[in-house]
Amino acid sequence: MNFTYFNRNELKTLGTKLLNQYGMPEERANITTELLIQSDELGFTTHGLSLIPYYIPELQAGKMQEADDVVIVNDTGSTFVWNAQYLPGIWMMNKAMDEAFSRIKEYGVVTASINRAHHIGCLSTYVKLAADKDLICIVSTSDPAGKLVAPFGGLDPVLTPNPWAIGYPTSEDPVIIDTVTSICTFSKVREHLNTGLPMPYPMLQDKKGNESTDATVINDGGAILPIGGADYGHRGYCFSMMVEMLTQGLSGHGRADDVSRWGGNVYIQLIDPEAFAGLAVFKQQMDKLTELCLASRPKDDTSPVRVPGQFGLDCAKQSKVHGVRLNDETLNRLQKSAQEAGIEFPKPH
Repeated sequence: MNFTYFNRNELKTLGTKLLNQYGMPEERANITTELLIQSDELGFTTHGLSLIPYYIPELQAGKMQEADDVVIVNDTGSTFVWNAQYLPGIWMMNKAMDEAFSRIKEYGVVTASINRAHHIGCLSTYVKLAADKDLICIVSTSDPAGKLVAPFGGLDPVLTPNPWAIGYPTSEDPVIIDTVTSICTFSKVREHLNTGLPMPYPMLQDKKGNESTDATVINDGGAILPIGGADYGHRGYCFSMMVEMLTQGLSGHGRADDVSRWGGNVYIQLIDPEAFAGLAVFKQQMDKLTELCLASRPKDDTSPVRVPGQFGLDCAKQSKVHGVRLNDETLNRLQKSAQEAGIEFPKPH
C-alpha cells in the first residue's frame, strides 16, 4: 500500500473546513477532525480522515445536525444514559469522555450508555485518551438498524460487526486492544468494494452460505462472518450478543424498536485503578504481563511477539517525525471532496 505524508496542522485545517462548509459547527468539526487524525496516526486508515467523504453526504442531507445537544435519559452520578439525537458521533464521544473524566475521581468507576449516535469512528482513540490519564477504559458500539453479520450457523445477516476496545496504562506505553466480533469491519469490506481487490481470505459468506473473498456478496444477501469463521464462529457470535446487550439493552434503544435509521449505540466504562488495589500495583502486574508476552519465543525470528496496540503506537511515533500518512484511496477521495468544496488541498510533507 502506498502512502503520502502531510503536515498534521494542514490536514486538520482541511478537515475542519470541509466539515464546517457542509454544515457541522466549527467547534464540532475541529474536534471531529482532531480525533480522525489521531486515528490515522494510530494506523487505522479506514477510520481516519477517510471517513470525511462519507460524512459529507450525511451533512448535506441534514442527518448530523438535527438537534442542539444530547438529551439526558438517566443520570445516577456513576452512570449516565444519553440520547445523542444522531449528532456527530465523534464530537459526542469526546463530550461523553470528558463527562466521565470529570466524575471518575469521585466514583472510581463511571459507566455511560448512549443511544442514537452518529458514526463514532475509531475506538482506539478514546481508550488511549483514558490510558494516557492512567485510567482503564472499555468502549463498545453497535448499530441496531444494521444487518451485516450472520449469527453462527445462520444465513441471514442480523448483527453488526460490533467493535469493542479496552485500553489500560503501564509504566511505558499503554496497551490498546481494539477489535470486532466479526472477522473484519464493514469499513474493511467497503475498502475492498472501492478497490475491487479480493479480501485476503474468506471473511464473508454469500447468500447460500458459501465462504467468499468477494466483497460484493455483501450487496447480494451475503454476510460478514463472526470471529472464528464458518468452523468456530460461535465464539465471535457470543461476543457480538454481549456487545448488543451493553449498547442496546442498557441504553434502552435497540432492535425491539425496529430501528430503520443507521446510527450507533455506545457503551463506555472508565475504571480508576486507584479505586481498587492501586495504580502502582496495577502497573506492576501489567508490566510483568507485558514482559512475559514479549519474552515468548517467536515462531518466526523476523517477527517478534508484540502486545496489542504496539503497532499503532509505533505508527503514532513515526507520524510525529514524518507527518500524517494517507493511503492512495483516502488521498484520492479527500482530494475530490476538497476540489468539489473549492478548498485548497495541502501539499505533501
